[in-house]
Amino acid sequence: MDTLDRLTGRTVDLRKLFLLRPDVIYLNHGAQGACARPVFEAYQQWQLEFEQQPAEFARRYGGTIREARQALADYLGTDADNLVYVVNATMGMNIIARSLHLEPGDQVLSTDHEYGAMERTWEFNCARQGAVYVRRKVPYPPRSSEEIVEAIWAGVNERTKVLTFSHITSPTAMILPARELVRRAREAGIITVIDGAHAPGQIPLALDELGADFYTGNCHKWMMTPKGSAFLYARPEVQRMLEPLIISWGWDNEHPHSPRFVDEQQLQGTRDLSAFLSVPTAIEFMHRYGWDDVRRRCHELAIYARRRVAEMTGHLERVDGEWFAQMTSIPLPPCDRAALGSLLREQYNIEVPVLSWNGRVLLRLSVQGYNTQEDVDTLLTALATFFTR
Repeated sequence: MDTLDRLTGRTVDLRKLFLLRPDVIYLNHGAQGACARPVFEAYQQWQLEFEQQPAEFARRYGGTIREARQALADYLGTDADNLVYVVNATMGMNIIARSLHLEPGDQVLSTDHEYGAMERTWEFNCARQGAVYVRRKVPYPPRSSEEIVEAIWAGVNERTKVLTFSHITSPTAMILPARELVRRAREAGIITVIDGAHAPGQIPLALDELGADFYTGNCHKWMMTPKGSAFLYARPEVQRMLEPLIISWGWDNEHPHSPRFVDEQQLQGTRDLSAFLSVPTAIEFMHRYGWDDVRRRCHELAIYARRRVAEMTGHLERVDGEWFAQMTSIPLPPCDRAALGSLLREQYNIEVPVLSWNGRVLLRLSVQGYNTQEDVDTLLTALATFFTR
């Protein structure tokens, strides 16, 4: 995909700005992401600086990480003191789940579209405290946002203490109506916990306006930062509820320049901060290459792919793009998933997951700026070959 370099005024091929192997059609950005080359170079430079003078780098720690938090906070629509860096959204969700004190019989309400690791996190912590983890069935594809809200909210009762859900679901790639769910939960006195693993960089975020109590998201996916960069957000009113997974110098520390929440979660001994410190470069990268327009064109390609596959297979389920972004899970007829995966990888060099979810076969397509119309058409050719042979 070509785009305009706002710095030079020249048109550039985005594929050349990524480290992906040229022989692979990579349509699986939603899995581990893919770091942009300039961001990866910044990451390596931070690592080099750390090794060249470790003690000096450690002395600069407070200022450098604060600047990196500020850049991310500006991008996400909040204050820097409302978020901390964590290595991934799974860690962020574990901090939250382990911190919440539940009573026997309390309910943690969620959906049947959640990421498996997060389901295990909640099941583990509910079992420890005698609480109950409840999955509400949410229609797929949805007919409207209202349908999603009502399907989830029908599970609320007097024992519901926590409402947790994905902003963009992992298996089905649906954008859930977070704002309305948070509003209802706030009115009902229910704690809201949002798994935003796929949201930052794929859809606009304004965390303070959203109003969730807790929100965690990955930077290494759709923001294209190095692996090991994510964030945990907490509203100021609920930050005291969170306990660090690791007790270190930040515990019970009254620092004049940062709140206790930040110190407790951030000051955790010697570790490589380079992925965190590279996030501002990723934000600059997106601005330089007009990422709002890139996202729009990726979304159009995702809609095109979904419509074409629906026509090919006869699974004419909702094909408009109002409820997904750059990632979409496309229903396929019942088939041998392993055989299809082998065909895609071995004969067409296509990397894309074929999932089993609630008894259905889904092809989860991710379209990023390095993808092209030709990439998607090659996928369509491969699918046509498989389903007509």
